[in-house]
Amino acid sequence: MSWPSEHRAETRNRILYSAGELFTEKGFSGVSIDQVMASAGLTRGAFYAHFNSKRELYAEAIVFRAQQMGEKHPSNADALIRGYLSTEHLSQEKGGCPLAFLVSDIGQQDQLIRESYTSIFKELAKKVADSSHQPMDASTLRIMVLMVGGVAVAKA
Repeated sequence: MSWPSEHRAETRNRILYSAGELFTEKGFSGVSIDQVMASAGLTRGAFYAHFNSKRELYAEAIVFRAQQMGEKHPSNADALIRGYLSTEHLSQEKGGCPLAFLVSDIGQQDQLIRESYTSIFKELAKKVADSSHQPMDASTLRIMVLMVGGVAVAKA
């Protein structure tokens, strides 16, 4: 007898939640599948029912983490920028924004993971530009670089 589809989705989300926190805190190499699964309260065997590889999990987990954070973003771009640059964001122990917290890790990863990172960057840029219809202009790009780079340097 198989699990109901809601249970499968909940289990997958638990894995993504745990992975998002751990990867954002420690990077790809600093986290094992066993650590992710233990944090999610599951066994390693359950991992393969949801993901084909650690790489696939990483790519999805950073997007999942960013979406969770995005749900809490204020709708006003100025408030979003202030919150992003706040000491509260910087001092998060478990998984702040993957853009800033993983900036040095992403360059060492493959195309799938870099594409996930790029999609997170573009989604945040739309919020910073205060429009989902405008393409990213030079001003938005400068703000994004200052935000992400500033938090990354401060975190280091």
